[in-house]
Amino acid sequence: MNAPPNIDPATSSESDVVRWLTNDTRDERFLDNIFGEMCIRLQQAGIPVKRASLHVMIHHPQWLGGRIMWADGMREAQLTRVDYDVRERSEYIDSPGNEIHEGAAEVRENLERDPSLGRKHAVYDEMRAKGLTNYVAWPLYHTLGKRHIVTFATGRPGGFDDAHIASLSKLLPALALVSEIRVKNRLARTLLETYVGSHASELILAGATRCGSGTTVHAAIMICDLRDFTRISDNWPRDNVIDLLNGYFDAMSEPIVRHGGEILKFIGDGMLAIIPLSEPKACANLLHAVAEARQAMVALNEKNSETGRASLNYGIGVHVGDVMYGNIGSRTRLDFTVIGPAVNMASRLEALTKQLNRTVLLSRAFADAVGGEFDLERVGEYPVRGFNDPIELFAYHG
Repeated sequence: MNAPPNIDPATSSESDVVRWLTNDTRDERFLDNIFGEMCIRLQQAGIPVKRASLHVMIHHPQWLGGRIMWADGMREAQLTRVDYDVRERSEYIDSPGNEIHEGAAEVRENLERDPSLGRKHAVYDEMRAKGLTNYVAWPLYHTLGKRHIVTFATGRPGGFDDAHIASLSKLLPALALVSEIRVKNRLARTLLETYVGSHASELILAGATRCGSGTTVHAAIMICDLRDFTRISDNWPRDNVIDLLNGYFDAMSEPIVRHGGEILKFIGDGMLAIIPLSEPKACANLLHAVAEARQAMVALNEKNSETGRASLNYGIGVHVGDVMYGNIGSRTRLDFTVIGPAVNMASRLEALTKQLNRTVLLSRAFADAVGGEFDLERVGEYPVRGFNDPIELFAYHG
């Protein structure tokens, strides 16, 4: 939102805000922008809102949801992520939000009265210090009883009057509809990003859902696999094995994503990733990511050693070439991935790392693509299963 909405306060009312929510927000993708403009429109309609917040649950892998906060004078609302452990914190346990989540239909507090007469929520002291006089919170109901929270506060002497409260409550059904659409859009995007990656999720959301649809992509390809994982999984408790795997995948995948790559698949204890050559210096970026991943694995193994857990060994195969990138599978169950001889080559190189006692093996094609920018060890020419001619291999120790 670049500027306050142009509204005539003399003719504006809460019904105009409801009408705007219902009819005029369809082209706005982001809920925080809608919420911030709604608060400004409420002010211009004569409802003395000075602070408002909207709390929604998204169920992202790393965070539970988000808090959208708006205060008087702000052109745009502020969006803050909320961690999963928030409900274990004292500031949440002792909060109006917890009362709403436990079933309260309304939480209202007169902030002008003696604090000892009201609820002992820390957030009330914060609002009093900012000159706020009255606070109200309501559950915001989405489909099938899912509850989120919306709050409003004012600095008006005497607080909100009954007409103000009635006007605000009339907004709730429209705000619920508008927010549910955005929350579910965000949830769909989050789920796709989580399970197929950011680039593939964009293609799927754009309509690439037909079996066999795809495109040819020239890409740097990396396949990584753990060594002796069967032995580890047979001899360690299940929860320890899961923690080991998650630590390993974090160490490997985060540098790839940071350098513009896409994690396409976790296969047991293996990982497939690409960086399209449309990315500037894709091959160099992949090797930088490999170097950072190896450093992260050193740190992880030191931590595992301190806690008595197994150290993890791994092999990485790297190649560059054309891959088919798209939907593969049955008519009712699809996988968005890459296939082709170049992927097979990266897989074969990863398998050779154990035989040749190297952690990272590169094909000649990949070595040529990065030129002399990296210190590579020529290992020699070796037969590669599924390919007619021996392949010249290079090791990377960075």
